[in-house]
Amino acid sequence: MENKTTQPNNPLHGVKLADILEHLVEERGWEDLSLKININCFKNNPSIKSCLTFLRKTPWAREKVEQLYLQSII
Repeated sequence: MENKTTQPNNPLHGVKLADILEHLVEERGWEDLSLKININCFKNNPSIKSCLTFLRKTPWAREKVEQLYLQSII
């Protein structure tokens, strides 16, 4: 309950990157993700694990994934 009060205006607060990625893959698929966000981990032999590793190390790519997620839930 404390999480909701500390950042009430942040829709990503408390949402794990893995959950975001799984939602996007389920909703759009790897091919559509690779067209929306041009990164190799979506194009070549994609997996949740490999993409999470890349996104955790690459802030600009993670930001694009988070923005695409926000667009999909609004």
